[in-house]
Amino acid sequence: MIAPKAQTFPTPNSTGSKNPTAKIAMVSGAVHSQDKIRERAYELYEGRGREPGQDEQDWLRAEQEILKRKQ
Repeated sequence: MIAPKAQTFPTPNSTGSKNPTAKIAMVSGAVHSQDKIRERAYELYEGRGREPGQDEQDWLRAEQEILKRKQ
């Protein structure tokens, strides 16, 4: 019996660049954005009088605001 030919697939490159520094910059930017979203979500929480139970809504609203600013 003949063994099937092994298939090889290219490894995904999320940055489109072979430059590792570009990947680090993307991760750093993502962490920075997440920190900004976290800060804004907390501001929204405080603005509601620290009422619990709406953390997900605060996060989503903060995320939307921060991402809109980047455009």
